[in-house]
Amino acid sequence: MADFRLVAEARTEFGKGSARRTRRAGRVPAVLYGHGQDVVHLSLPAREFAAVLRNGGTNALITVVLDGQEQLALTKSVQRDPLTRQHEHVDLLVVRRGERVTVDVPVVTVGESGPETLLSVELNTVSLEAEATAIPETIEVDVTGRGAGEGVTAGDLPLPSGATLLTDPEALVVNVMGAPTAEQLDAELSEAEAEAGIEREESAPAQEAAGEGDVVPEPLEQGSGESIESTENS
Repeated sequence: MADFRLVAEARTEFGKGSARRTRRAGRVPAVLYGHGQDVVHLSLPAREFAAVLRNGGTNALITVVLDGQEQLALTKSVQRDPLTRQHEHVDLLVVRRGERVTVDVPVVTVGESGPETLLSVELNTVSLEAEATAIPETIEVDVTGRGAGEGVTAGDLPLPSGATLLTDPEALVVNVMGAPTAEQLDAELSEAEAEAGIEREESAPAQEAAGEGDVVPEPLEQGSGESIESTENS
C-alpha cells in the first residue's frame, strides 16, 4: 500500500463561510482525530489530495505534515459535491504502523463469465480488518468462465495475507445468472404493461387473421343513377 505525503495547514476559522473561502483558495477542509488526541482542524491541498484518492483509493494512507510534525492517517470519510464533484470535507483517522484497522474495501470483477450469463454485483464493498500499512486498494474477483448459479460469496474472496474478513462469509458478493430468452423478456414486458394498464396494438398479420382492416364496398342503391358498364362492349 502506497504512503502519500501531504503538507497541511491549521484552520482557526470555522463555519460554512470559512469552508467556502478555504475551497476557493484551492484547499480542502479536514479534521484529524484518533488515539485519544484532540480533534485537529486543518486543510489539505485540493489538487494533491485528489491525486491521492485517484492513485491510492478510498483507504489511502497519508503522512500528514502539520507545523513540521508528521502523523500517519487514513481517509475515513470524504464529502463531495454531487454536481461539481469537488471535495468539500475530509475526515482523517490517526493510525500507527502495525496497527490493525477496520476498513471497507471495494470489490472489482475481472474476466468474462460464461456464454448466455449476466453478472450482478450484490456487494460493492466488503469489510476487513487489516494492518494500516497493508490495506488492499481493491479485491479482485475472477469470474472467467463461470456459469449460471456459480456465484461468489464473501468467503470465496482472495484476501491479502494478514487480513481478516468481517463481512458474513455466506453473503453473496457476485451473482452469476442465466441471460433471459427473448420469450421471457417479452413475457415480462407484457406483464409490466398489463400492470400499468397499457394495451398492446395488434400487428398487421394478426389484424388480417381476425378480418380487421378489410374495406368492403357498400352496395349501390337502386335508382341512384349510377351504372356499371360491361367490359364486353368496350
